[in-house]
Amino acid sequence: FHKDGFLVLERFFSAEECDSMRRQIQRIVAEMEVPPHCRTAFSTREEEQLQEQGSSDYFLTSGDKIRFFFEKGVLDEKGNFLVPKEKSVSKIGHALHAYDPVFKQITHSPKVQQPGIGGEVTPHQDATFLHTEPLGRILGFWIALEDATQENGCLWFIPGSHTNGIARRMVRTAPGASTCVEFVGSEPAYDDKQFIPLPISKGGLILIHGEVVHKSELNSSESSRHAFTFHVMEAKGTTWSKENWLQPTPELPFPSLYT
Repeated sequence: FHKDGFLVLERFFSAEECDSMRRQIQRIVAEMEVPPHCRTAFSTREEEQLQEQGSSDYFLTSGDKIRFFFEKGVLDEKGNFLVPKEKSVSKIGHALHAYDPVFKQITHSPKVQQPGIGGEVTPHQDATFLHTEPLGRILGFWIALEDATQENGCLWFIPGSHTNGIARRMVRTAPGASTCVEFVGSEPAYDDKQFIPLPISKGGLILIHGEVVHKSELNSSESSRHAFTFHVMEAKGTTWSKENWLQPTPELPFPSLYT
């Protein structure tokens, strides 16, 4: 982990735990009600990101709620679904870990708490969006709820890229700006040959350093690739940036992992 910026732990969660999360998501999506004017596509491409998430109060105020973000091309110009809604969702965020009992139990599982573990997603560093002072205090948990392969969109990493700092930040803008967030700095052009794929079996966990460069390719298969992700922050001696898009609220302060 310290050398490469990521670590693969196969069979960290059981098949039963993965299936319980997938069943719960099926129930949540079946009951999903999102007003058409709130239906936004989820993108990691900078221009689309500012247009979709960056101008959407529905996204920026999702930190303490369970909200739905959709794949590109699944909504018409009025926000109506062009595909079955169970095939339309790109991401559900950002408070499953707090309000859904199944995901809360997984997030606060004794396995996660043990000490010492310390669509296409374009190349990025999580600390671009989740910035702390000092850096190096964010750890991502990426749990494969199904087998993740090169065909259905497994993660790719540049080993050792967590040692070079961050290239850009997404920050909140001043009130009255045309978008709610903006990017400071720019993502460098990465050499595709530097990336290595990390296929992982159902139940596997990938630990992700906040500054390691990673991506996923377009799912070109007929198989889905569901995953549950969350981040933990070392709270002691760490300041969460007030410029981050995601902010704790009085209704939902950041919970301690050990509760």
